[in-house]
Amino acid sequence: MAAAPTTLRETTFRNGEIAIAAQLHLPPDFDQDRVWPAIVLSTPGNSVKEQVGTIYARKLAARGFVAIAFDPSHQGASGGAARDLEDPGARVEDLRCAVDHLVTLPFVDEARIAVLGICAGGGYAVNAALTEHRFKVVATVAGTDVGRAFRRMLPGERMHARLAEVGRARTAAARGAAERRERWIPDSLDAAGAEGITDRDLLEAIRFHRESPHRHPNASNRLLLRSVGPMLGFDGFHLVPDLLVQPLMVIVAGRQGSTCQYETGQALYGLARGPDKALVVIPGAGHYDLYHRDEHIDPAIERLAPFFHFHLDP
Repeated sequence: MAAAPTTLRETTFRNGEIAIAAQLHLPPDFDQDRVWPAIVLSTPGNSVKEQVGTIYARKLAARGFVAIAFDPSHQGASGGAARDLEDPGARVEDLRCAVDHLVTLPFVDEARIAVLGICAGGGYAVNAALTEHRFKVVATVAGTDVGRAFRRMLPGERMHARLAEVGRARTAAARGAAERRERWIPDSLDAAGAEGITDRDLLEAIRFHRESPHRHPNASNRLLLRSVGPMLGFDGFHLVPDLLVQPLMVIVAGRQGSTCQYETGQALYGLARGPDKALVVIPGAGHYDLYHRDEHIDPAIERLAPFFHFHLDP
């Protein structure tokens, strides 16, 4: 049976001087005179709210939550200069500011707010929750830590060479040159083939972001080069044993691959010392299957929704 339709409401909030473009997904039986539990979606790098955020927000709204998805600062329809900046500090602060917005809405129960992070959004969600205890529950799906991922891709001297390159680019920009941008992934499967790329996860990322119906014009597939510095210096999990006190659900795809989401999820689960934690494996799923394939997302939602309700409902 198909789920009852949810309601979409456009909204905005601010991270300092930056206007954040957001969407509220409301339950089918939404009544603004009631108070509802809410979930903040923390989405993958270089994604916009209409992609993975909307998929999960709709499914969670259908299960009785107010869910908010938004474009990160400097990306999509949100404000912020320079464009295409992926700054982990800004991404984490966006999540705190989303809570600031939710607590102003009379139909949201400020004592019942959770955060769900997907892919790189998982690392941002966990890092925010370390010190943002208005998040009462934390969950990740195919979660990764963007800092650890970038450090893994640039071992040893390659990392130092890359940071030197970033420094030179910033110097040139300070002297008036245009800021450099690079692609996140190849712009098409044909381009990937021409480069000899055969990694399954990367090809699935290209297929989802660049060639599927989920491609969106606001997702630029471009990374401002100076993002690399703060990304390499970011560690989403290092204070988890000390500061993560909330219930935690970690959902991983059963098929391991080059994104290391499976290993990252296991590591996060092992670090957590909170009162209730769960590690859930979705058999047969790959990382990007958990972005958009209902046959893999729905089993994740079947675990997430009861976990959220158990810890958020009075």
